[in-house]
Amino acid sequence: MQVLVRDNNVEQAMRALKKKLQREGLFREMKQRQAYEKPSERRAREKAQAIRRVRKAARKQAQREGLLPRTGGARR
Repeated sequence: MQVLVRDNNVEQAMRALKKKLQREGLFREMKQRQAYEKPSERRAREKAQAIRRVRKAARKQAQREGLLPRTGGARR
């Protein structure tokens, strides 16, 4: 992974690096590896993630087809 530092602006480069690492899921993986995870817990977590992924894709597809309203939703 590589981030360019422009005009000696290290703060901006750090923000870009953190955003890239966040997108790659590195922070989530580091948090998971802090403690041992039993294989049964790992399977349950991965299955739940897969279900969320499928549901999100179906929701996006329904929005594209006009079956669901496109709501951006206010973030808190």
